[in-house]
Amino acid sequence: MRKTTILKALLFLFGTVLFYSGQLHAQIVIGTPNLGFTQACASPSFNSYHVTFVFSPEAGLSSTNQFKIEMSDATGNFANATVVFTSQAGAVTSSPATLQFSIPETSAGQGYRLRIKSTAPVATSSSSVPFPAYYKIQDSPFSINNLVSTGAYCSGGSYLLTIDSESTASNDSPLQYPSLTFKWYKETSPTTSIFVADGPTLNVSQEGTYFARTNYGTCTSNSYSNRVKISEVRSGEANATIVSNLGNPFCKGDGITTLTTISGKSYQWFKDGVAIVDATNQMYQTDSAGTYAVKVDLGDCSASGSIDLEIESFESAINVPESNMMDVGESLIIEATTDANAPNFKWYLDDVLIPAAVGATFEATAFGNYKLIISQSSGCQSSTEHKFSIRETMDPFPEVAKIPNMISPNGDGVNDTWVIPLKYVSGTNTEIIIMTNQGKIVLQTKEYLNNWPENQMPLSSINQVFYYIITTQDQETKKGSITVVK
Repeated sequence: MRKTTILKALLFLFGTVLFYSGQLHAQIVIGTPNLGFTQACASPSFNSYHVTFVFSPEAGLSSTNQFKIEMSDATGNFANATVVFTSQAGAVTSSPATLQFSIPETSAGQGYRLRIKSTAPVATSSSSVPFPAYYKIQDSPFSINNLVSTGAYCSGGSYLLTIDSESTASNDSPLQYPSLTFKWYKETSPTTSIFVADGPTLNVSQEGTYFARTNYGTCTSNSYSNRVKISEVRSGEANATIVSNLGNPFCKGDGITTLTTISGKSYQWFKDGVAIVDATNQMYQTDSAGTYAVKVDLGDCSASGSIDLEIESFESAINVPESNMMDVGESLIIEATTDANAPNFKWYLDDVLIPAAVGATFEATAFGNYKLIISQSSGCQSSTEHKFSIRETMDPFPEVAKIPNMISPNGDGVNDTWVIPLKYVSGTNTEIIIMTNQGKIVLQTKEYLNNWPENQMPLSSINQVFYYIITTQDQETKKGSITVVK
């Protein structure tokens, strides 16, 4: 009986030792994590940070153990902690250990903390020191107030500044990222400013220059807006700045440009001093150059402004006039000059493209109406057109049988001047007199060169009639009329 009791006591003692031995191998202590950074300013192009910690004893880890990094909320609370890293089972076995992790894209605050947890055995470190963490999902300049640089309000009123919601190639609106918040500032000098308010809008009731920044705390950021100068209108009219969203000059190849002015109650747009019908909104779209103006009703006061809108273009020229003469079998060299970026040249004869003509120089051998279109293929996509004609050289003294009684001096190279028989022209000592229907002499010569009228005549809807007297050296006389038609 006594042997049995002793045996039971020994078994109990052995089991107790085994139990406590197992407990000792099932516990570890994890030290406070040491941050390898002072603040986490992450972005789509960078989001990698590391933390170092110690644990003991190393032998206390199970082969299935995983270490996890937990990140608190922005106030340092771990009630809804986010796991930002989990190691592979059994991957970390020696102390001290360093782990890499990335912060969540929703991170935005100044008081985040980290802590380390193990799974086998279960243990948790104390929390790290607090640190700022921001994920800069948008980190480029953006626009407010439709990029209009000024605004005005009547005395006793206010002006609403807003972050523009439309995202374009030139404006990455931060409003498309719901996690972002914003802060507004008022300039106190060219290099200093003071905080005014939070939010996507700002109601301004004090004069000054304002701008907004995306709230990235102490993280340096490029996510800021343009400046807007706000003024109070006490009497008279304020300046209503007008902005072209495609710039000024604008590239017509980019489409219609939008003109925008300051915010008001009602609007009226003008072009070259004439009111534009139905142009009564804050914005006006156009693809034409000109002087545009706007009147803005601010309620108890008004504002007006104007802009000389220009179309971006390039300079070009050709070395020949619009009208050219050439003999049969000859050729005419046309040279184009331009400052266009990467210019393209297209030559046409009677509106038909000449496929082989692609350079700035062209040798014309045929008579007809020519056209050159120069296009700028780099930068602003624009083009310009040059027209010219080539006619066969006319014999100034052709043999004609009769004295003509009608001409059409319109510059088309056909019947432009009064051409008479050779026996009356220069060298025959024949006197030529041409008079108006009121008897005023417009030409009197004994050396007529078939060149009347020498210049293109202004023609009305009514044909003009002139009278001529031809007197030869033998005193033979010819009289008649000349009708000048369009």
